Amino acid sequence: MVRLFGMVMQDKERVEYALTRIYGIGWVTAAKVCKAAGIDAHKKLGELKEDEIKKMTAVIENTYKVEGDLREELNENVKRLREIVSYRGMRHVKGLPVRGQRTKSNARTKKGKRKTVGALKKEAWAKMDQAKTQTAAATKGESSK
Repeated sequence: MVRLFGMVMQDKERVEYALTRIYGIGWVTAAKVCKAAGIDAHKKLGELKEDEIKKMTAVIENTYKVEGDLREELNENVKRLREIVSYRGMRHVKGLPVRGQRTKSNARTKKGKRKTVGALKKEAWAKMDQAKTQTAAATKGESSK
């Protein structure tokens, strides 16, 4: 088992795939890291020597922001947008899509589960009114005793 940037990775995984497990590194970046470190991307992690792992770690540290540093930077950017009360910042605050997507029919990931508002049939209104009057009568009867 190899540990890179706080992530424990299996020895049986290919180097290129294992690097994509690190937050901030995708397939293209993983290929660039392997090329810069002089490592075959199709090798398994268990086959790598200690000095190869150190080269790879050094390349990532010197070139890219990953894991905690990247998350921190992104959170600071969003916080700045909120503080200056920009349009994008307000969309973040309200929990709506930020980049111009439509919200009438989509955006369920950002907005959450649907909540029905307003549309009740006459029968449903009648049942609700009847339940209210019964509870009101029950509480009135208890208070008069």
